[in-house]
Amino acid sequence: MKLIPEIQAAHGEIQSLRRTIHAHPELRYEETATADLVAKTLESWGIETHRGLGKTGVVGILKRGNSTRSVGLRADMDALPIQELNSFEHKSKNDGKMHACGHDGHTAMLLGAARHLAKHGEFDGTIVFIFQPAEEGGAGAQAMIDDGLFEKFPVDAVFGIHNWPGMPAGKFGVTEGPIMASSNEFRIEIKGVGSHAALPHNGRDPVFTAVQ
Repeated sequence: MKLIPEIQAAHGEIQSLRRTIHAHPELRYEETATADLVAKTLESWGIETHRGLGKTGVVGILKRGNSTRSVGLRADMDALPIQELNSFEHKSKNDGKMHACGHDGHTAMLLGAARHLAKHGEFDGTIVFIFQPAEEGGAGAQAMIDDGLFEKFPVDAVFGIHNWPGMPAGKFGVTEGPIMASSNEFRIEIKGVGSHAALPHNGRDPVFTAVQ
């Protein structure tokens, strides 16, 4: 893979951001310190920054030229309620919380893209950097939309990426149509009728019904 020299030169800076985020994981809608870091970093690169969409979401706006075209780049920021057992220096300092799904990497990658485009990008239009809270079961994307994300910052398309540890370095996985499953929660209630174990035909076993 051919890497852009300016991005390679910024490797240490972006790695440091990722490790800082990894060491201070925050659960859904609690990403205040992460949002502070993201906003402060974007502003240091001269990117217009907006807070509060979806409670803890952050949006960066980078406009060049006169075109009305606009594209969104998105990453998620929240961690999971998991105890980290790693021993490296940047392991989680927040007990019972961990970036086990790689959102620290996603946030750092989007910051890396923002840095490069702010300093070296040549384009005509607007880039909307979307840092989403509460991806892990909190519907953070919908919360940002409900708060007017696309009314305030309309885009022609949105692009995101997810890490995949089993894929070789330097490779990307793409496909036409859906690529990763969505998870949805539902609850069912089954009521049975008890009976003596020697007379099961007199009862209605809720366990047997549920496994169907």
